[in-house]
Amino acid sequence: MNSEELQVAAFEIILNSGNARTIVHEGFAAMREGNYEEAAEKLAAANEELLLAHQAQTKLLHEYANGTEIKIEIIMVHAQDHLMTSMTLREVALEMLELYKKVDA
Repeated sequence: MNSEELQVAAFEIILNSGNARTIVHEGFAAMREGNYEEAAEKLAAANEELLLAHQAQTKLLHEYANGTEIKIEIIMVHAQDHLMTSMTLREVALEMLELYKKVDA
């Protein structure tokens, strides 16, 4: 895999995980307003973006497992950090949504 292909994959991961993070924050805003259905929809939409990012990551892992040499560049490290942070933020948001619901009940 050449440098350009790796950078394209990294930017796909960054783009989709960044979109997910933005949507999760929209979900937090909905939670604060008591709009739990909207918040749940936002978190589902964020998951769709994370799935796209994860697909790009999985493609790289598949190529690596098949013997393709992949030189890790700093942009890929950044992409992986972005993805994992966004995934964790969504998981926290899911828990917070349940807590908001209990407090309002």
